[in-house]
Amino acid sequence: MSDSDRTKDFIKTKTTIYGIIIAIIIIIYGIVGSHFLMDLDLFDSIYYTIITLATVGYGDIIPITTTQKIFSVTLALAGVGILAYILSIIISSITENLHDLRSGRSMKKKLSKIENHYILCGYGRVGTAVLDELMKRKQKAIVIEIDEDKTEEIEENDNIIVLHADATDDKTLKKLNIEKSLGVIVTTGSDVDNLFIVLTSRELCEDAWIVSRASTKENINRLTRAGANKVISPETSGGSDIYFAAAKPNLVRITEKHNVEFMERELEILRKHDCHIEKIEYHLPGIKKPIERDNDTSIKQEDYFINKVKTDPNVRESLETMYNIVNNVHSHILSGPDQTNLNNAIEELKKEGIVLGINLDSSELNELTTKHKNDKK
Repeated sequence: MSDSDRTKDFIKTKTTIYGIIIAIIIIIYGIVGSHFLMDLDLFDSIYYTIITLATVGYGDIIPITTTQKIFSVTLALAGVGILAYILSIIISSITENLHDLRSGRSMKKKLSKIENHYILCGYGRVGTAVLDELMKRKQKAIVIEIDEDKTEEIEENDNIIVLHADATDDKTLKKLNIEKSLGVIVTTGSDVDNLFIVLTSRELCEDAWIVSRASTKENINRLTRAGANKVISPETSGGSDIYFAAAKPNLVRITEKHNVEFMERELEILRKHDCHIEKIEYHLPGIKKPIERDNDTSIKQEDYFINKVKTDPNVRESLETMYNIVNNVHSHILSGPDQTNLNNAIEELKKEGIVLGINLDSSELNELTTKHKNDKK
């Protein structure tokens, strides 16, 4: 049980105890007052106290003096107050139980249906940066964080499920459809916790792609031996690097041939399918290693770049020079929310007649660039 849950239970218990004590005090006040002020015997005092507190008032015992009337009014008001208090506790308890029941069922239903998602364990400084990258690309993700205050900072939507739970608990990880996920990203602040999560995730799914944070260099090898496919140090890498490592098995390299004019149309097609260009590779004929450029996937930055190409002659000239050097042959590393979206985007690009190949190896790329160099001659 979390500290938050223990606090809630403590408050509930205290509230109930205080309610019972107040009710007992009011009953004693009613009985004593009825006996001494209303001149009733013990049985009638109890009877008068109960019917007054319950606001029934049969009228068989009537206060006569001013003192008796004041006493009866205060007793009746106390009865209304205690009844309202008890009723509020009952309603609050029922409402909370219904909420817990519904939210638990709702969460279980969501978790059972999700697929092609990332599992992000830990929402600290690094986890926040990684989630930003996931949200920027409209990727589906389950965020697991043990600190309830941190989970309340995350805004859930159709793509993001937030789970207040302990990621080191294997029962938690079993609920997350690891076998249907695109990857597990482990970013808690403790390397011990990261190690346990990596071990458990690998046991649950042998084929899972697991990327883990390592706070110290000494633990990189330990996490790798535990089953992490990639181990990254936040001191030298940011959230985008961790996301890129996590997305690696689900990225597609598409090799194309087109001029500068087609860039805007290509971007339009990719956005239609929620796909992004993560990296651009320019292939020089006869040179094995391409010139690489990381791409900012934000819509604002993409629009800014396209506008610069249209309006700034120097930017356009520089880009056209690069395109001429590589004979318009280059590759884009694409990411998407799932394989279906990627395939649909690629099929649409193929219809435009610009696609030369998908996931070509270095020898195929070298042969292709040489061919297009010769064609140009």
